[in-house]
Amino acid sequence: MATGLTDPQRRARVVAATLDLIAEDGVAGVSHRKIAARAGVPLGSMTYHFSGIDELLGEAFRSFTDHIVALFDAHLTPPADRDQARAAVADLIHALSEGSQRDLVLTQELYTLAARRPAYRELARERMARSRAHLEKHFAPGTARQPDALIEGLTLHRALSPVPHDRALTLEAVTRITATDRP
Repeated sequence: MATGLTDPQRRARVVAATLDLIAEDGVAGVSHRKIAARAGVPLGSMTYHFSGIDELLGEAFRSFTDHIVALFDAHLTPPADRDQARAAVADLIHALSEGSQRDLVLTQELYTLAARRPAYRELARERMARSRAHLEKHFAPGTARQPDALIEGLTLHRALSPVPHDRALTLEAVTRITATDRP
């Protein structure tokens, strides 16, 4: 643990610790004290870096959103044509549903917080807009909303199912909802 006046990574450690605690205990289970202990920082530095828990949660979820959007970017930047884009969306769904349980939990925690507290809805909308922007590189804006919702739904269904459906079914669903898309 870094000590003293110079600790340039302190804020980032606090944000990472916040996400870890949210993934383990939910938003309701976080506190300044728990976050400081997890991050290995003095409790007083919490109020130095953040005006309150809402600012900290907002920054933590923005950081998490950047991570998820980077996954969209990694999967959806390379496709050259519509069929490759559909296959990339199917691959993304499988990567998200077979990937980190932490990411799945954090996604649901963000959406639950946004559903309960209007101040966080804009953050959730921003996340959806950023993922749709990647989809709009391959599909018309009206169409891009549909695979965006499908990604969220199928990711959750695949992750929670004892016998998740296979990639062929995922690709079929993506193809069906984008079949009438006009470039």
